[in-house]
Amino acid sequence: MADVSELVKAMKKAARDERESSKPVNVFFGAVLSANPLKINVEQKMVLGEAQLVLARNVTDYSLAVTIDCLTENALRTHSHSVNGTDAGGDDISLTTGESSLIHNHTISGKKNITVHNSLAVGDKVILIRQQEGQKFVVIDRIGGKP
Repeated sequence: MADVSELVKAMKKAARDERESSKPVNVFFGAVLSANPLKINVEQKMVLGEAQLVLARNVTDYSLAVTIDCLTENALRTHSHSVNGTDAGGDDISLTTGESSLIHNHTISGKKNITVHNSLAVGDKVILIRQQEGQKFVVIDRIGGKP
């Protein structure tokens, strides 16, 4: 009788495994509990750590080369200086320069490197995909974007 029971269990497991293999992707939702070290609570059922997570670029800080050609906004509309003190003979000095127009801007052009600060933060809601038959989860993006 024990052999029949084990056979039934094995058949049920094989059927369950077959059903799972026909679903190549499992999508999960989670919330970031900790940013360093990274911990994500998945559907309030399990907490995943860094070793179980693969991060898409959407959820990391990364550098990016961009080409830009623009002028900065105008700065320093007017400016003056005041100097108060004493001279070498001990006499008081009070000097204020006239206001000068210092309006200027700068040209920024060419290929520049920028850093996109997009790493996960505590409270971020994320969408994950579980590797088929695996323990790794790919964090593909935030839900609703980064605030």
